[in-house]
Formats: sequence, C-alpha cells, structure tokens
Amino acid sequence: MRPREPFKWMAVGTIWFWLVAFALLPNLLVFVASFLQRGSDEFVAFAFTLGNYQRLLDPLYLGLLLDSFWLAAITTILCLLLGYPFAYLLTRMTPRWRPLLLLLVIIPFWTSSLVRTYAMVIVLKANGLLNQILLGLGLIDEPLELLYTEPAVILGMLYALLPFMILPLYATLEKLDHRLIEAARDLGAGQFTIFRRIIVPLTLPGIIAGSILTFLPGLGMFYVADLLGGAKALLVGNLIRDQFLSARDWPFGAAVSVMLTVLMGVLLAAYYLSSRRASRGVMP
Repeated sequence: MRPREPFKWMAVGTIWFWLVAFALLPNLLVFVASFLQRGSDEFVAFAFTLGNYQRLLDPLYLGLLLDSFWLAAITTILCLLLGYPFAYLLTRMTPRWRPLLLLLVIIPFWTSSLVRTYAMVIVLKANGLLNQILLGLGLIDEPLELLYTEPAVILGMLYALLPFMILPLYATLEKLDHRLIEAARDLGAGQFTIFRRIIVPLTLPGIIAGSILTFLPGLGMFYVADLLGGAKALLVGNLIRDQFLSARDWPFGAAVSVMLTVLMGVLLAAYYLSSRRASRGVMP
C-alpha cells in the first residue's frame, strides 16, 4: 500500500487544485465584484456598494426575473409531468428493452444543445416542418406563427432539459421497494393514496434533483430565448450576458450571478433534506 501513497496524494492534490483554481476562485471573484461599482475606464471601480443588489428590485429587472422564473418553472413542471410516468414505465420494462430506451434518452446529450435549438427553428418556422405537415393534412389554411413566441421558448427548453428530469427520476424509481406498494394495496389503499403516501415521498429526492437540473439551467439558456423567442422572451441568462458583454456593467452582472448561486444553494439544501427524510423512511 505504501507505493500508492504518492499517487493518491498527487491525484487528490490535482483535484483540489482544479476545484480551487477553476471553481472557487472564479466564484469568489464574481462575489467580490458584485459589491463593487462600475468603472468609467475599467470594468470595476474598487468602491464598496450594495446598489447592484438594490437594482434587482427595480421594476424593470424584477419583472424580467419573475418572467424568467415563470418560464423556468413552467418548463420544470412540464418536464416532471412528462418525465415521471416515462421513468416509471421505464423501470417496469423488461431488461431486454430498458437499455434501448435509456439509450434513446441519452442520445440527445451526444449533440450540442445549440445545434438542437437550431433544429427546433427549422421545425417551428413559418415554412417549417410542423406547418408543412399541418397544411398537408388540411388542419390549417395558413402557417401558424409558432416561432418567436413564449410557447416556442418553453418547447425549446422542454426539448433540451427533459433528459435531465428523466434520469434522476429513473435512478430513484429503480430503487423503489415495490413490496411497500403491495403491502399498502393489501391493506386496502387505493391507487391515488399509494401514489401520494408512498411513491411520491420515496421518490422525492429524484423529483427535487430533476427539478434542480431543469429549473436552474432553464434560467440561463439565453440562446434558446434568442433563437426561439427573439426579443419577446428574455431569461436571466440574457440579462447576465448583456451586462457582461454589451452594457459592460460587470458588478451588476455579478450580482445577478450571485443571486442564481444562492438560489442553487437553497435548492441543493432542499434536496439534501429530502434525501435524509427518504433514507429514514419518513412519510408526510
């Protein structure tokens, strides 16, 4: 075991160096910049202020944040409604078909989400695939205005984020002890009661994990809002990008980024607490 000690410490040291240099320090710099002022000639002026966080309460930015949360929340709910039954049916499939269906879920990860978003543009535009099919079937008389709308943004985020909901749910549902369901059924519990009192509490960690993996990226997918929503739908990611690249107001962009980081911490804490409750078998 002795000869392996230097390799172990080198591997651990490399990982710690990577995390500190490329995760901790950049986030620390963003946190510090959020309390500084915008410089006239430089990116930041080293003067302490809380004005960047106070600007988040401005009706203009507050409305944009609330709209972003709304779009991300709708996308998360739709991903959950579609992903939960799919993941449950996936766990009930025979071992012969389960790997194939999992592969179909994972295949979208092999292609850039930006490329897939451009594919959605081809499908949704006025002379796109969807309108051509509807016109060919005689269901519509003229092309529908699908592109550059809020539903198009939601559909694009749903298409990009659905696998992130299915995989955590599948991992949780696969570990579900079906003997508990059989026992509840023997005791006279109905299907809805079994689902509400047993299945949902035991799979709550997967629900929260999938929601985190869809809600937070949904706030930052600015390219989806640009390509599918035009200037009609903006996300927090659009605001951060514009502050860093266009307005060159790095302190305010950093404040918005810190807000998202705090939100992520709150959601991770909720996931940790739900995991502990599920491991202890606590039922609501």
